Amino acid sequence: MKTSPLSNVAMILITASITAQAAPKMRDAATHDQLSLALRKAELNDPMKNLQPAKGPDPSLVNQPKDLISQSDIISFNGLATLVPKRAILNLPPKMADRINKMPTGSRIQGWLAFYQQNRGWITTVEVSRRQAEGNDPLAEELAERVRKSSNLVVATYMGGPISVLPQKEKKEESVTLNQPDR
Repeated sequence: MKTSPLSNVAMILITASITAQAAPKMRDAATHDQLSLALRKAELNDPMKNLQPAKGPDPSLVNQPKDLISQSDIISFNGLATLVPKRAILNLPPKMADRINKMPTGSRIQGWLAFYQQNRGWITTVEVSRRQAEGNDPLAEELAERVRKSSNLVVATYMGGPISVLPQKEKKEESVTLNQPDR
């Protein structure tokens, strides 16, 4: 298909008008003095300068992490191992005692979920509330009995992950004395 010279001129004019409309607007670059002035203004308005220094010990130095291994029990089986917090194991049958805190050489450490998925046949989990884990609320009597009678290793979990269960806190009994008149 041949194009006429008139159509070529029309296409050139249309293309030129489109590129002229889409051209970016240019502006002058900021000078060094303008940038220095903007930086000084920003430094004067810095809200961090108005903060008072913290009082007391440095929070980043308090509550330093402990040795992870000393704070954990190691469960191992079939060349795999995982860590759970101490006191997370609620029931340890005697026949499974060799699977706790003995990590054979060459064992591969896995996260809790992967290890549990591969070993659900002999591990049972019990979901506990945060208050139960803190020792504020007791385990339900039926649940505690089921844990005691289980032939599986029972691990306490909170939202799917293993958690330590602290011993039950003793509630202070408040004695109420009634003021009764002497007769």
